Amino acid sequence: MAADRFPAAAERPYTGDLPASGPRPDGSETVRVLSYNIRSLRDDRTALARVVRACEPDLVCVQESPRFWFPRPQAAWLARATGLYVLSGGPSASGPLLLGRLRAVPLSVHDVLLPRMPGLHQRGFATTVLRLGRAAPFSLTSCHLSLNAAERRLQFQLLLEHLERVRAAGAAHSVVGGDFNEHPGDAGWELLAGRLRDAWATAPWGSEYTSVPERPYQRLDAVFATPGVEVLASGVPDRLPGVRPADLTAATDHLPVLAVLRIPAG
Repeated sequence: MAADRFPAAAERPYTGDLPASGPRPDGSETVRVLSYNIRSLRDDRTALARVVRACEPDLVCVQESPRFWFPRPQAAWLARATGLYVLSGGPSASGPLLLGRLRAVPLSVHDVLLPRMPGLHQRGFATTVLRLGRAAPFSLTSCHLSLNAAERRLQFQLLLEHLERVRAAGAAHSVVGGDFNEHPGDAGWELLAGRLRDAWATAPWGSEYTSVPERPYQRLDAVFATPGVEVLASGVPDRLPGVRPADLTAATDHLPVLAVLRIPAG
């Protein structure tokens, strides 16, 4: 996509410290969710692990986890290297993977593979319904949508239908982190934003653009949440203490998105 479609992002105030994760007196939970396309760990994986650890996420939505070369051992390595554990995804979702801290209690798994157009990559959704403390159960989904516009439009609709089925299975709220291969204002993105809140658009923090790391000029990656989830902050953590610019460019071909959310009490 042509870079001249996307002028340089306006400088936004950097708000400094993020709210701490953990329980609140009213039974709600503050949670850090990181969404990150890791390009199958083909780049500097130690730099990637440093970036993830510096963000101190409670939950991670991974896109492009290794699919073909020992995918489960590689997912296990990533979990160990970042101090997390595997919730679901990987081969069962054709790449999307979910990681979490021990305080995130999985209640059910809803990974799915999507219909595939001939000649295109298999895609899927990694979804786990979780509970943290006394907060309401919520679903966490990682997705990586198609480069093909027609298939991608269908996948946006399938994502909404998938979230509705998971809600009926007991998830009071939903959080989605993904590489959508689409831009804000495009049809699929706006379809999703009409039902869920785009975290960056709701509470911008840090930087906006996620691709490419050396010269960010477009936003393909985002965290979305259903209206009952309060968005406290979201953006690329490129100025977060402990996140090194050299690691961001060495780790993979996308920049991560960090969102701080409040899950209401159950």
